[in-house]
Amino acid sequence: MSLFHSQTQQLMMIQPPWDFPVIFHVGKYAIYAHQITDLIAYVTGFRLYVLLRRREGTLGLEKGTWIFLGCVAGALLGSKILAWLEAPGYYLQLFGTQEFWVGGKTIVGGLLGGWLGIEFIKRIVHVRQSTGDACVFPLIIGMAIGRIGCFLTGLPDHTYGVETALPWGVDFGDHLSRHPTQIYEIIFLAALGAVLYKAKLSMLQSGALFRWFMLAYLGFRFLSEFIKPRMTILAGLSPIQWSCVIGCGVCGVALLKCYQRTVPYYG
Repeated sequence: MSLFHSQTQQLMMIQPPWDFPVIFHVGKYAIYAHQITDLIAYVTGFRLYVLLRRREGTLGLEKGTWIFLGCVAGALLGSKILAWLEAPGYYLQLFGTQEFWVGGKTIVGGLLGGWLGIEFIKRIVHVRQSTGDACVFPLIIGMAIGRIGCFLTGLPDHTYGVETALPWGVDFGDHLSRHPTQIYEIIFLAALGAVLYKAKLSMLQSGALFRWFMLAYLGFRFLSEFIKPRMTILAGLSPIQWSCVIGCGVCGVALLKCYQRTVPYYG
């Protein structure tokens, strides 16, 4: 019976007509698909952010530049620290190599680290207004594009799911039917973007858009991590899941404070 089930599961899984990871060869250079999608994601997200920030026009160039730098620095640091915590043994073996510093990043760590970096710089340059709302749609679009690259990378990206008997399970090259968690996230981000865009038009409080985005995404990631290979550290949860729990708690408190203010959201 188990042999029959295994053969049936193999027949039902999706086997893409390409090898993972997807690599494009240009002359003597090999370019990973993930590198291309990341570049598109960064450029598209940044251009959209600049456009939205210009429309708001509430921050001066100097303060806006400092806040942007704080966001980038916090995101880079946060994404690396959480990646190290997710697989400490693996990265300990890589200590002293280029891969230790360049490889391995987490979106959850990047979002939380970027948020902390922004709040830190805002205190230094004395900015009290909310600055996160203009980031929401650039982040959603950039993250969705980036997840296409994660999917095309397959196993080396470590963003795939555990084994599944569902008919849309994907063979990422190890002859196992796995949850395509990257695709799940793209679908979720598209739905979240549509919901938040509609909410944006209905007079949200200033700053609420970003907090709702963070709360929804962190909640999704907390749940989706259960169908990914993970290392648990406490109460059956992984470092990413604990980060999501803490982040959701902070978002909840921030939303309460946000709605206690009387300044509506106009842009």
